[in-house]
Amino acid sequence: MIWLLDKYSPYSARNNPDAYPYPCREFTLKESFWFALTSFTPQGGGEAPKALSGRTLVAAYWLFVVLMLATFTANLAAFLTVERMQTPVSSLEQLARQSRINYTVVEGSSVHQYFINMKFAEDTLYRVWKEITLNATSDQAQYRVWDYPIREQYGHILLAINASDPVPDAKTGFQQVNEHTDADFAFIHDSAEIKYEVTRNCNLTEVGEVFAEQPYAIAVQQGSRLQEDLSRALLELQKERFLEQLASKYWNESARQACPDADESEGITLESLGGVFIATLFGLGLAMITLAWEVFYYKRKQKNKVQILNSKPELAFESKSTLETKVAESVAKLRRRGKALKKGNVVKSVTFGDTFKPVNEKGVSVISVFPKDYMP
Repeated sequence: MIWLLDKYSPYSARNNPDAYPYPCREFTLKESFWFALTSFTPQGGGEAPKALSGRTLVAAYWLFVVLMLATFTANLAAFLTVERMQTPVSSLEQLARQSRINYTVVEGSSVHQYFINMKFAEDTLYRVWKEITLNATSDQAQYRVWDYPIREQYGHILLAINASDPVPDAKTGFQQVNEHTDADFAFIHDSAEIKYEVTRNCNLTEVGEVFAEQPYAIAVQQGSRLQEDLSRALLELQKERFLEQLASKYWNESARQACPDADESEGITLESLGGVFIATLFGLGLAMITLAWEVFYYKRKQKNKVQILNSKPELAFESKSTLETKVAESVAKLRRRGKALKKGNVVKSVTFGDTFKPVNEKGVSVISVFPKDYMP
């Protein structure tokens, strides 16, 4: 487009060399591509076009380049900053080591009892290790281990749960997580119910993997005939993939695609940059309008110039007549002055003509002066 505007604009350095007597950059097709490429660098594209239409296009293109570079730089900086600041929790060990995220469980639930049992197991192991280490004799050097070999994490988790107060039911736990918009609260609960709740609420997310996994079971009386019937029925349901259909119905992850922030991690998209391209297209349209105005103005100016040149002979004729009248009047004045001098016995010779003719040393010489375009 720069090459096209520079080629057809009557006010470019190529088409108007009289206005630019010094050497100017000629925007050929190759030079225009080089100008567009170097505009992305801090060095700049160099000398810009001389015509107003070309400069309008270049201004719009430079605005596009600045916005694109600024957007890319800001997006890259934000991406690197978020990657460095985020510390995702993906296991119970990471949850126990951090202190920013508070968490809780349902009071009296199987999950709560699991942490209580694990805390009791840790205390029991610690007490046994302490007794073995302190009571070891000189013949039992293998038991003299002064560093406790087991990491105490369940005790810290249970203390954090008690500090956050266990909730009475699962609904309250999910509600507390939903109310903390800064992602500083977690709810530890049954994985099946968490997956179901996550598919229904866009503000919730599942973090980490399943721990302390235990299968569901149906209890019947020992030796009951219902045990065999229930086992066969469950096998038939698995064979018909009925359980998988239930899982896909109630734990459908595709339902989260309707969430407004589902594509938040994609960064900059073409939709978000639509305004930049619209501004560039607007600048291109303005440049084409400016080119049309330049051509129209140039042709109109040339037309007026031709009309002025055609009217010059009449003006010259009128000037010639006026000049002849003035010359005749001047000649008459000189003759009257000569007669007056002659009466006063002062004789002076006067010469009239188109060239310089000196009369004598005491005489008067006359030079006839006419305009440049005057033709006698």
